[in-house]
Amino acid sequence: MSRPFRKIALVAVGLIVAYAGWIGVSLLFLPSVAPLANPRTSVVITVKDWNRKDHPFVLGPRNRFWTPVSAVPACLKKAVIAAEDANFYAHEGVDYEAIKEAIKTDLQKGKFVRGGSTITQQVAKNVFLSREKTISRKIKELVLARRLDDTLSKSRILELYLNSVELGPMVYGVGRASQYYFGKPPSALTVRESAFLASMLPGPKMYDPYRKLNRVVRRSDRILRRMFAAKMITGEEYKGALAESPNIAGLERKVETTMAAPPPEENPPVPLPSIGPAPLDSPPGKEAGPEAPGGPEEPPDAALNRRS
Repeated sequence: MSRPFRKIALVAVGLIVAYAGWIGVSLLFLPSVAPLANPRTSVVITVKDWNRKDHPFVLGPRNRFWTPVSAVPACLKKAVIAAEDANFYAHEGVDYEAIKEAIKTDLQKGKFVRGGSTITQQVAKNVFLSREKTISRKIKELVLARRLDDTLSKSRILELYLNSVELGPMVYGVGRASQYYFGKPPSALTVRESAFLASMLPGPKMYDPYRKLNRVVRRSDRILRRMFAAKMITGEEYKGALAESPNIAGLERKVETTMAAPPPEENPPVPLPSIGPAPLDSPPGKEAGPEAPGGPEEPPDAALNRRS
């Protein structure tokens, strides 16, 4: 090897070592996940609207649309797991097999076409990290996901996920989405409506029921097939769901209004967090009650493949 190439190689190795060292140091300063174990905790995180502007968002009981996991119907929990993370109850926050398959698919396609993130990883990203696609952020996400799985119950992780996911323009959380699309609380959702919401989880812009209703319905059909194949729903429930047409009347007006000006309740009078979630005081006079029996700690009857 000639001297110039040797120098280039040494510089490249030095940069890689320095970058790895920088990532290692940054991991030492990751925020603690322990406060999230308290169901009374509310934190302020940063979310974006469809114009890419940052907004503060309250995640916890201080949000008027907060939905405890015990109030989420079983069909919605199952639809979300079928759509996003079939091995949610089996892995320890990170599904390494899914990551391997995602990398393989991306290499074959020559672009990022498939993710490998678990529900736990998405909670880590939504609560603690930015949305930038970098190696350092992904490593932090993996570390935080393992910590979340070690510290929180599966029920609590699912609760945080369901209340922080984006399901429309400034529509975050299933409580808000259920009212926004169907005018009812999550507890009243049907199997079809649950699959309909779950079908938007890869991204409500890609699966926008206002502009691409047929695409959303087709994906919800696939989710229903997965649920039936895994015996999450009965044959009668499956047929009934396929025959049902989601009632999303007035959606055009809602979407246009929300994009023009996010509703006041989605702009809480709190400052944007600088680094990580900013905790708020627990709501006065509210004690966390016991979780309802038959909650999501029971895994599905059969595993599903990762989302298509």
